[in-house]
Amino acid sequence: MDTSLILSVTDVNQHLKGLISQDELLASVFVRGELSNYKLHSSGHAYMTMKDEGGVLRAVMFRGSASRLKFRPDNGMKVIAHGRIDVFPRDGQYQLYIDDLIPDGIGALYIAYEQLKEKLGAEGLFDPMYKKPIPRCPARIALVTSPTGAAVRDMLRILRARWPIARVRIYPVRVQGPEAPAEICEGIRFVNEHRLADVIITGRGGGSIEDLWAFNDEMVAREIFASQIPVISAVGHEPDFTIVDFVADLRAATPSNAAELAVPDRAELAAQLRMTQARILQLGRARVTLERQRVAALAGKRVLTSPMNYIEDRAMALDHLSRRFEDMVQRGTTTRRDRLARAAGMLDALSPMRVLARGYAMATTGDGTILRDAAQLHPEDTLTLRLERGGAVCRVQEIIEGEQHGSTENDI
Repeated sequence: MDTSLILSVTDVNQHLKGLISQDELLASVFVRGELSNYKLHSSGHAYMTMKDEGGVLRAVMFRGSASRLKFRPDNGMKVIAHGRIDVFPRDGQYQLYIDDLIPDGIGALYIAYEQLKEKLGAEGLFDPMYKKPIPRCPARIALVTSPTGAAVRDMLRILRARWPIARVRIYPVRVQGPEAPAEICEGIRFVNEHRLADVIITGRGGGSIEDLWAFNDEMVAREIFASQIPVISAVGHEPDFTIVDFVADLRAATPSNAAELAVPDRAELAAQLRMTQARILQLGRARVTLERQRVAALAGKRVLTSPMNYIEDRAMALDHLSRRFEDMVQRGTTTRRDRLARAAGMLDALSPMRVLARGYAMATTGDGTILRDAAQLHPEDTLTLRLERGGAVCRVQEIIEGEQHGSTENDI
């Protein structure tokens, strides 16, 4: 006996755990079976056994996954579980670790629903930034739904009661069956192409998941997302959530609720108008009272009680200002006249004519140069003499040299 091949129990269990963990099929598997021995522990973990006519399988669902269940599991319920198969080394038993659990019978549809929801969500079709606002007081409403049934009757009744001025058009389509998705898309597209409504309501009354499946269709979801007109979804009852509800601009719990969300209540609107009217009247009365007080205050002023006295006082003040202005002008004129006379006297004192008046003459050459030195002259030069009155043109016959008289610029 080769003892080198002897394994401990733990070794065996760990080896089996490794083999199972590496099996891709068992890493993500759907298992159908009937629940038994179901127990929800105080920790939040759920323990159970799944069985069929050929065997049993232990299973566990941890608290995080168990808290997300949308139904209450019970013994005897047929379910489809998704998870992984693994070995619990301590007990040496393999079991199913469940991450999702759904009732059997709708398993395939549920899986398709979740996959489409994940796909469209990743593309951003559910993003709030793309939601269009619903008009507060729509004048035209399009109902893309079945023309028969309680749902359309309830919507028409509520719309007429709450907002009778709106024009409501029904665009008849099938709301279940294989032809329903294409007809719903065509109705929404037709309303958009012809701009026939301010808001669209599409949906139907409650039913099984198979009955509501047209509103889980990818084609319908994309048509609603592409709509330029706001769309309100109204599918089934309160617990029912379809793909259309995530894409629509507004989700209503029921068709009746959709009608209520689409239009205002005329009674409530009338009450608001009355309140606004009362507020306007109140503000108007307050303004009138204020203006009356202002008029009364003005009426007590002297300008209104004794207008002639007020005018006489203003006239006297105007005369006083006029006299002050005339005095200022007169003083200014006199001052400027004196300044002008002094400036004229200074200019006259500096004038060459004053020198000529004392008997002197000013001699210039033919080109107008003033003569200051006899050295500037030559015999036969022609000179012009400027006297106080008149002058004379002379010819030089003789040049007499002599000393400089008076001062020059260089002497200063």
